[in-house]
Amino acid sequence: MPQNEDKSEHSSTELSPRRRRLLFRATHRGTKETDLMVGGFVGRHIASFSEAELDELEAVLEMLDVDLADWLSGRRPVPPDVMTPMLERMARECSMPGAGVPEAARRT
Repeated sequence: MPQNEDKSEHSSTELSPRRRRLLFRATHRGTKETDLMVGGFVGRHIASFSEAELDELEAVLEMLDVDLADWLSGRRPVPPDVMTPMLERMARECSMPGAGVPEAARRT
C-alpha cells in the first residue's frame, strides 16, 4: 500500500460493526459537501475514538446535513446549545485548508 493512501478505506474491514456503521453513515449523508467533510473526519479518526466519543459522533450524525455543512464550512457559527466536544473538534479540523478534499485529489 502506498504511504499516502487513505487508511480509512483499507482498515474499514478491521473495524467493529458499530464503527463500520458510523463510518458508512458519515460518508453517505446525502450531500457531497457534508459527505466529504464529515466522512473525511470520521474516516481519519474512527479507529481511535473511545466509546464515549462514538456516542458523541452518533449524536452529531443525527443533525441535519444543511446545518452541519454550514457549521463545518464556517458559513454559520455552531449554536452554543448544540456545540459538543466532537462537533467542536470537527469544526476546527474542517476549517483547515484542504479539509474535505479527498486525499487522491490533493495529490493531483
